[in-house]
Amino acid sequence: MTHPDHREYLKFSGRSRLDKAVNSLIGIVEGVAADGKISADEVRFLQLWLDENRSLYDRHPYNELMPVVVEALRDGQLSKDEKDDILFVCEKLRSTEFFDAVTADMQRLHGMLGGIMADGTITEEELRGLSDWLADHETLKTCWPYDEVESIVSAVLRDGKIDENEQKLLQAFFSEFLALLDNRTITTPQMLEGASLTGVCTMCPEISFDGKSFCFTGASNRLSRKQFNELVAQLGGQPSEGVTKKTDYLVIGAEGNPAWAYACYGRKVEKAVTLRKEGVRIVLVHENDFHDAVADA
Repeated sequence: MTHPDHREYLKFSGRSRLDKAVNSLIGIVEGVAADGKISADEVRFLQLWLDENRSLYDRHPYNELMPVVVEALRDGQLSKDEKDDILFVCEKLRSTEFFDAVTADMQRLHGMLGGIMADGTITEEELRGLSDWLADHETLKTCWPYDEVESIVSAVLRDGKIDENEQKLLQAFFSEFLALLDNRTITTPQMLEGASLTGVCTMCPEISFDGKSFCFTGASNRLSRKQFNELVAQLGGQPSEGVTKKTDYLVIGAEGNPAWAYACYGRKVEKAVTLRKEGVRIVLVHENDFHDAVADA
């Protein structure tokens, strides 16, 4: 722990101290997982890192990392999936590109979308202004929601007008960015598939359990990850810790993920979206629809 006499100087260490915290965490996680096993003592060592850096909990962008570590340590264990989640966010935070240019511009994009939607109407002029801004910030490519916003704006402007259906879809998407003061994630993002705008989560999906592979991401106020896996197994499905080409359903927790700037809407969703673009048939399911399917089963 930091000696009391040193604490008053921490405010002068700034970015270097924050970088050291993340790099140390990466090393600790990689070290304790090096043998493929994680002991109780190693979990306690991770807890020491968390205690040592508790002051970073509310500091952007480390407020995106700390909840991931807390959740991973909640059950006193560290699974491979939890390890990968921590390292995923750490690598985002450690990147100079993300920390400086991307973070600021992603926050600006977030604010722009909310500002455009603030009066309840999205005009062609606003979309063209947004399109010009996107063209000037191509460094954000591959970062959600840049790619989806760019695709949506390009598709809507293709015929030079916004019809009633497009207006509704744009409003549904942009309204997600109106809440500037909370830390919730974008829980119902729109994206372009073919010629239409659809949500990342399938609307009213048909879910079958027998022999199907299920993976869960995000947070839930109804089920722990262990309870989710047990429930899927009871219904004849196969719970999985990670997203692969064999995954049939990725269930997205209704609590979302506050780490919108770096972890986007989650490592697993990011991978699932990439696999879907490659033709893999993975159904992304909102947790509420999953519970409806369980009730029907």
